[in-house]
Formats: sequence, structure tokens, C-alpha cells
Amino acid sequence: MSYTEVNPRYCKGCQRCISVCPKKCLELSGKSNDSGYNYVQFVQEAEADCTGCAMCRQVCPDIAITVHKE
Repeated sequence: MSYTEVNPRYCKGCQRCISVCPKKCLELSGKSNDSGYNYVQFVQEAEADCTGCAMCRQVCPDIAITVHKE
């Protein structure tokens, strides 16, 4: 089972990761980080659907994403 971890401290909510995720495992959190950005979070219900493809990590301009492959 793979999953994605987004560091809210670095995420600026550009949503590039959301747009490239083939399994729709990411969403806006509805919460703001210390810089005032609505950051992205992993959709817990989609946990089993994440394939660990790391497309989200590749497009993140803020290096805020870690993909865990298990």
C-alpha cells in the first residue's frame, strides 16, 4: 500500500499535484498553513488506490511531497 505525504509548511496550494494524480488521491485541505496558503492533503479514503507513481512529487514546485511505497 502506497501513500503520499504533503508537508503543509511548504505547500502553496498550486494544485498541480491534484491535477496529475491518476487515482485522485489528493485534495485541498480547507486549512491554511503559516504562510496563509490552503495546502493539499492526501485523501484518506483513497489510501488503497495510491499506486506510488510519484507523478505528484515530480510536478510539485515546492518540494512539499513525499511518496511512500510499501
